Amino acid sequence: MEPLFAELDRRRNEYDAVAITSLIGVPSGYHFEYFDRMGDMVNPWGGVEAMLTHAVSALYDVPSAHAPMLESREIANADPGVVDPRMAAEAVSLAMIQCILKGLQRSPRLVTDPEARRHHSVFNASDVSCLVIPDGCVGLPTLAALEQGISTIAVRENRNLMSNDLTELPWAPGQLHIVENYWEAAGVMAALRAGVDPTTVRRPLAGAQVTGLREQTASI
Repeated sequence: MEPLFAELDRRRNEYDAVAITSLIGVPSGYHFEYFDRMGDMVNPWGGVEAMLTHAVSALYDVPSAHAPMLESREIANADPGVVDPRMAAEAVSLAMIQCILKGLQRSPRLVTDPEARRHHSVFNASDVSCLVIPDGCVGLPTLAALEQGISTIAVRENRNLMSNDLTELPWAPGQLHIVENYWEAAGVMAALRAGVDPTTVRRPLAGAQVTGLREQTASI
């Protein structure tokens, strides 16, 4: 990564976002196996991309994104057939660089100056009402939401290869909402936005508990 950092240092005042495309070596046959497994295989490029872009953004305080290059003409011309819908964009694209260029064009600028972060136009964690994630997924966004008390909605139908039990994390009461699908997630989001406790719109309604009832005798 030293050549990349050296180039970024040399052009430090010429960019406000960084788009990277490079070859990521994987064992022979991984491309075809990745699509054939229909989502039951870890993305062989994702981990490297995450570490690379996190390092760039952390060191240079700019948004960054990575697009992998295809290693050969054979892979570029391969037809993976019908794939998991979540992989469709990967299956039809030869160079994912267009995607990250479009995304970075509208990416927010990272603000690190303590004084500037107080400005009303700066978007920060206090502006995030809730986080929607696949059930079982634990990553930096999940842990950040947990620590900062942000409501989190876990969707069971978005299956993935992580098998974490989110209920074992130390959530505050009512902070974690586990739903079956994104329709339910939208309903929970609407309730949270309206200031309604999502549990109060479930059926059947829980019985009312009356405590501290005291009789008073009227005096004439």
